Amino acid sequence: CSSLAIGTTTGYRLFSLSSVEQLDQVHESNEIPDVYIVERLFSSSLVVVVSHAKPQQMNVYHFKKGTEICNYSYSSNILSIRLNRQRLVVCLEESIYIHNIKDMKLLKTIMDTPPNTTGLCALSINHANSYLAYPGSATSGEIALYDGNTLKTACTIPAHEGPLAALTFNSTGSKLASASEKGTVIRVFSIPGGQKLYEFRRGMKRYVNISSLVFSMDSQFLCASSNTETVHIFKLEHLTDSRPEEPPTWSGYMGKMFQAATNYLPAQVSGMMNQDRAFATVRLNISGQRNICALSTIQKLPRLLVTTSDGHLCIYNLDPQDGGECVLIKKHSLLGSGKMEENKENDLQPPLPQSYAATVARQSTVPSTSTMPGYSEDGGALRGEVIPEHEFATGPVCLDDENEFPPVSI
Repeated sequence: CSSLAIGTTTGYRLFSLSSVEQLDQVHESNEIPDVYIVERLFSSSLVVVVSHAKPQQMNVYHFKKGTEICNYSYSSNILSIRLNRQRLVVCLEESIYIHNIKDMKLLKTIMDTPPNTTGLCALSINHANSYLAYPGSATSGEIALYDGNTLKTACTIPAHEGPLAALTFNSTGSKLASASEKGTVIRVFSIPGGQKLYEFRRGMKRYVNISSLVFSMDSQFLCASSNTETVHIFKLEHLTDSRPEEPPTWSGYMGKMFQAATNYLPAQVSGMMNQDRAFATVRLNISGQRNICALSTIQKLPRLLVTTSDGHLCIYNLDPQDGGECVLIKKHSLLGSGKMEENKENDLQPPLPQSYAATVARQSTVPSTSTMPGYSEDGGALRGEVIPEHEFATGPVCLDDENEFPPVSI
């Protein structure tokens, strides 16, 4: 949650989210039009792009060097792409391809998956737990859990009655949250066992389309946004009977009445009424637009980020103690001119893209020691922290940034 990637009709843009007041544009590319998928590997220079011009082709770039690392074509349109330091996952409507991110070799093809028209899938960002989740059924809310490291099926989770609409892992890959197409109930399961840990109800009045589901990095909060104007943030805590008394309000009185009535109601109904309310909410000034949310820490304070399909980024303050209504503190336009982090990059002519064969053939120099300096700001590796060599590429995919790694000889 430290950078933002957007695809547009003219190409794609990458932004840094290190400040509330200022939105820094890290990179802009207009070489490929109509980009509908752009995925960046944390804060590294590796970015994966898919355009409407060639919807069956995935292009992998080192954007700081302006080089193409490789490209792959598939049998049908690419619907989504997920990646961590270990795996790159390409999701088609009825199949999933798992690549080794070190050399981009295809490790596994999961064929004949249930029809998945939206490309719904989730990959743990923790490469030590490279679990992959995708719909196990087109008619029910069954989740298929797959171990991306061992390349074996882990388990099947009967999560919802209706088809799935959203899936997301927490940062460690130990929890998985899901929502169905109805969008009324959100459930959290333990991974890899699949036991239900939490159940949240975002509303009973109307069905909604959940467009975004995301954990905070510390796994204390879970945020859900939809095609309505309300964003819900739930707190992952096990409530006990020792909670302080609520103030004597009408809603508090009715809540106690419902709680007392659950002793006399069928189990299905009483379970529904015992759901936790949202810990915090946001009322957007738009409705009906697709949006993506993130819970992040910016300038040492917890923030809720909401990016809308009309090209805006809204930043809200989140009170981690009392919750309540989140306060809008900044709204950025993503389609205006952004400030480049390194203006000198504009003065350099990028080299011609390399073919995949040429990339594989070229020799790269890597340190002979067993460790390499890691990425900065990439969800686990601080600047200067030493990361085991086996977690990084020693073959054709060289993710080294010039300031953080020894130079690569070509």
